[in-house]
Amino acid sequence: MKGSCLCGTVTYEVEKLASSIQHCACRTCRKAHAAAFNSAAGVTPAHFKWTSGQEALKSFESSPGKQRYFCSVCGSHLLASREGKPYLILRVATLDDDPGVRPEFMIWKSQAAPWLAFDDSVPAHAEWQPGHE
Repeated sequence: MKGSCLCGTVTYEVEKLASSIQHCACRTCRKAHAAAFNSAAGVTPAHFKWTSGQEALKSFESSPGKQRYFCSVCGSHLLASREGKPYLILRVATLDDDPGVRPEFMIWKSQAAPWLAFDDSVPAHAEWQPGHE
């Protein structure tokens, strides 16, 4: 599977995921991704490689022992790592290919944004809503 940041400067390849996909609604993920939650999956270093733009990567320690890697051009978060863990944390929304699996669970629901809704009370449109200009 191939993946990239928003501007395409940083690209990578993943042979296979090492865990299921999960949504994380913790405050840190919501802030880091400017989104209601982050979707992630584990990947072993042996099954992950940067293919271009590695020099544009920056990182910061968002919590003790956790590094978040992002493109310094567009800001897309791509990967995270934790000290002592055997896997990397892939931000699956940056995949350009369908991983062929679907999310299995959500973590940190206790910190979910109170306005987050996934039910039919929120209309969904295939593209822009009617009347959008």
